Amino acid sequence: MQNKFQTAITQICEEKNIPKEIVLETVEAALVAAYKKDYGNKDQEIRVVLEEDTGKPEVFISKEVVSEVENPYLQISLEEAKKIKKGAKVGGKVEIKDTPSDFGRIAAQTAKQVIIQRIREAERDITFSEYKDKEGELLNGVVQRIEDNNVLVDLGRAVGIMFPSEQISGERYYIGQRIKVYVVKVEQTTKGPQIVVSRSHPGIIKRLFEMEVPEIVAKTVEIKAIARESGQRTKLAVWSNAEGIDPVGSCVGQRGVRVQAVMAEIGEEKIDIILWDQDSKVFIINALSPAKVVSIDLFEKEKKAKVRVPEDQLSLAIGKQGQNVRLAAKLTGWNIDIVGGDEAGVEATAKAVEDEGKRDIEEEIIKAVEEKTTEEKVTEKKSKEIEEDKLEPEKSPKTKTQRSKVEVEKTEQKEETSVEASKSEPGVEVEKVKTDLPQLKTKEKPDQSSSGGKKTKTEKSK
Repeated sequence: MQNKFQTAITQICEEKNIPKEIVLETVEAALVAAYKKDYGNKDQEIRVVLEEDTGKPEVFISKEVVSEVENPYLQISLEEAKKIKKGAKVGGKVEIKDTPSDFGRIAAQTAKQVIIQRIREAERDITFSEYKDKEGELLNGVVQRIEDNNVLVDLGRAVGIMFPSEQISGERYYIGQRIKVYVVKVEQTTKGPQIVVSRSHPGIIKRLFEMEVPEIVAKTVEIKAIARESGQRTKLAVWSNAEGIDPVGSCVGQRGVRVQAVMAEIGEEKIDIILWDQDSKVFIINALSPAKVVSIDLFEKEKKAKVRVPEDQLSLAIGKQGQNVRLAAKLTGWNIDIVGGDEAGVEATAKAVEDEGKRDIEEEIIKAVEEKTTEEKVTEKKSKEIEEDKLEPEKSPKTKTQRSKVEVEKTEQKEETSVEASKSEPGVEVEKVKTDLPQLKTKEKPDQSSSGGKKTKTEKSK
């Protein structure tokens, strides 16, 4: 009996990782419930003690001392009480040892389910208290199963649940995958402790850097703030508590080996490491990097910052879909408004662009009208010429060749008239006219001269 009882208790303690004292208290509570059910009354005050070596139970009943007994399960007379305890008085209590001979066998059957239930409850309490202390810690786990987009992760002695909101967007999980998870919170429920784990929480970035950067563990470099959009980008503000130590360089590592190790664990998410500063203006300027800042105005009451950047840096300061300025606002705790250059200049430029656009539209309209008018005039002129060409043969039945011959004849008549008129003038002018006549005749008959026909000087003079 001794060996069996101790072996059973030891086995339960090892399997469930429950202290031996808790197991013994659980068995005693189950025996109390069994005694009330089979031998006593549910209102009785009963205490069961188990001998650690033998496992033999001893039952003690507590009763109130009264002058007249009305309920024998709860009360005892003064005379009977004095037999058990000499100094008993009315109104006091005495304990009576009442262990049935067959209590061990019957109690074992009755208390079996109670013992199992109590051990489970004790196990849940221990698991809850253990993992409650691990909130905010980084744990290694294995993906056990996936149910309705919820990932159940085996943490060793417990199973954590990772909801879709706690997962990295775009990251895929499969059964048997080993991952690092961040313990967000531990809650006690009717089904036991619920451990919520995360891969998207900013705290996982901090824990991963603590694993990679010894200076953070030594507290020479401190992580002041983290702003994260999981799967896309993270901004990390660091500060050095010791002179001569570069906090940004410590986190980046030689050739970026430290920050790359963190990025590999979270799915190649981009990480911006910036220098924290006590001055809010400097901190905001650093948070908006890599964009350059022209000036900054702070409104303390509204917790608002108005930042001016060059026009060519405006898109860089805002970031893709406003990501850069949004993360900077989370990191610094200030509501940041980005303004491109000087506001007045921006408005004037916008107005000038608007006016220029209006002028361009007007010019284009005028130009289009002029071009249309010109095209219409050209078309009208062409159509008029075509009509004239159609009407010309009707007015003059002669061909073009005939018209040219008529013109030549008219020219010759004019020349002859000029020669006759010149006869009455001095001989010099007559000779001049005669000298010009061959030239006119040559112009009238270009085909003969061009064909190579030769004439004598006498013929030419005639």
